[in-house]
Amino acid sequence: MLEHDVIIVGGGLAGCRAAVEIARTDPTLKIAVIAKTHPIRSHSVAAQGGIAATLKNVDATDTWEAHAFDTVKGSDYLADQDAVEILAREAPDVVIDLEHMGVLFSRLSDGRIAQRAFGGHSHNRTCYAADKTGHAILHELVNNLRRYGVCIYDEWYVMRLIVEDGEAKGVVMYRILDGHLEVVRAKAVMFATGGYGRAYNTTSNDYASTGDGLAMTALAGLPLEDMEFVQFHPTGLYPVGVLISEAVRGEGAYLINALGDRFMANYAPSRMELAPRDITSRAIAREISAGRGIHPDGSAGGAFVYLDLRHMGKEKIMSRIPFCWEEAHRLVGIDAVHQPMPVRPTIHYSMGGIPTDTNGRVRSGEGFIERFFAAGESACVSVHGANRLGSNSLLECVVYGRRTGKAIAQFVQNRKLPVVDEQPYIQAAKEQMQQLIAQNGKYRIAQIRQTFQDCMTKYCGVFRTEELMQEGLTQLEQIQQQYQEIYLDDKGDCWNTELVEALELRSLLVVGQIIMTSALHRQESRGAHCREDYSQRDDENFLKHTMAYYSPAGIDIQYRPVNISMFEPKERKY
Repeated sequence: MLEHDVIIVGGGLAGCRAAVEIARTDPTLKIAVIAKTHPIRSHSVAAQGGIAATLKNVDATDTWEAHAFDTVKGSDYLADQDAVEILAREAPDVVIDLEHMGVLFSRLSDGRIAQRAFGGHSHNRTCYAADKTGHAILHELVNNLRRYGVCIYDEWYVMRLIVEDGEAKGVVMYRILDGHLEVVRAKAVMFATGGYGRAYNTTSNDYASTGDGLAMTALAGLPLEDMEFVQFHPTGLYPVGVLISEAVRGEGAYLINALGDRFMANYAPSRMELAPRDITSRAIAREISAGRGIHPDGSAGGAFVYLDLRHMGKEKIMSRIPFCWEEAHRLVGIDAVHQPMPVRPTIHYSMGGIPTDTNGRVRSGEGFIERFFAAGESACVSVHGANRLGSNSLLECVVYGRRTGKAIAQFVQNRKLPVVDEQPYIQAAKEQMQQLIAQNGKYRIAQIRQTFQDCMTKYCGVFRTEELMQEGLTQLEQIQQQYQEIYLDDKGDCWNTELVEALELRSLLVVGQIIMTSALHRQESRGAHCREDYSQRDDENFLKHTMAYYSPAGIDIQYRPVNISMFEPKERKY
């Protein structure tokens, strides 16, 4: 059995920032980061637009209170305001800290960090590194892991969270290279496993975003919070779904329908293309459904709208957003200097996740699970509520990665390693893998996964109704049954990616059922959750967080109150 003082599952921004903070606080601790890809290939590296902070380099009138208000308003008042206050207050400090680590932010002419406009923000406060901000930050954090001697288990798949007697004691993990199994015990376990975009058929997320940490938490009997709130990014490149960053609109691009109209004037006249993502995504979806979408030949009635950069000029496009130009050119043959980009909403971000307090401790019922922490997109401290503002996700990873790391470093002092009998866990993992390899089913994994993704997209998409979601849940039950009859062509130990895909599909099925059940029970429209049969926000009955408990028999839904400490809920207009 392997032993560490701290194990962090997930090699993205939140996990790496936590590991760095633990090592800084107590260099004597044995820290391990476990990731199913190499940390540099974590999905954080794909974050483009920037990280919000009130540095006041571009707008001297900006304040942390304004940032907090924008975030709470953007969340449709479901964010916990104590957590939002921490996010906004600590933002300048964490950005300056990143710069001191060596992150190469874009600069103003006088050398200060540049800041751009972003959707839902009332001031220019988004710091950026061209349109490769996540890439710039993650590389420096991974360099710091090596500097501090953090142990990295890359290309290990974590199969199970070990929870006994109300304590998280470790994990069971599988080495993808050769099928070797290990139990790792630790004084503290942290999940920073990212989102679940692959639950849908069109997503900006990478292939590794399969909700594994969320599913393991749910299968351990712990709740997941606010899972019905799934963010659609307005500008997924059509038809591939790859993200065209909000930075493009922040730099001045227009959204145009088949009539050539900047249609956001009809939906958010004060903010136009820089309205929050839920509002912009619904606007695009409504334009398409009203027949004002565009066909590839340029005629009306198609499945996308245009994102038009042409008026910005080649120099600005190539200096400020070169990666977005490159993606469009490489994937769909569009030269954005001379042609508009075809875009439509794509699944992008999970507002919900593993419920935590502001120190990353994982909630369960009225209390906490001892030794268990979480941060980043897999967690729900609820700074995003029902809808996340762009450039707040990298900020959450860094602010709450740092806070959680600091809390863990203090927590493990003078604690002993937990007692774990590894044999039952190794045996159960072997049996699970052997059963998947040996069974003579009739369905390929890709077939079941595609059916599942299509089901989630059709029945729990931008617009939802009770009738749709009831049918979706019925289909999910059938897909769960089909999953029991999958078969694998690859029966070997060496780099069996098919086996990993089978385990990931199990995670997605658990997460998908929780998303749809949580959405069915929330009988209102709020943020990214848009019910056509309950079109208004209902603060009286639903100004509260959903807590969903998974079991094979079904999902149990409970609720907990929202922290309202600064801003009273009011109508959300832009």
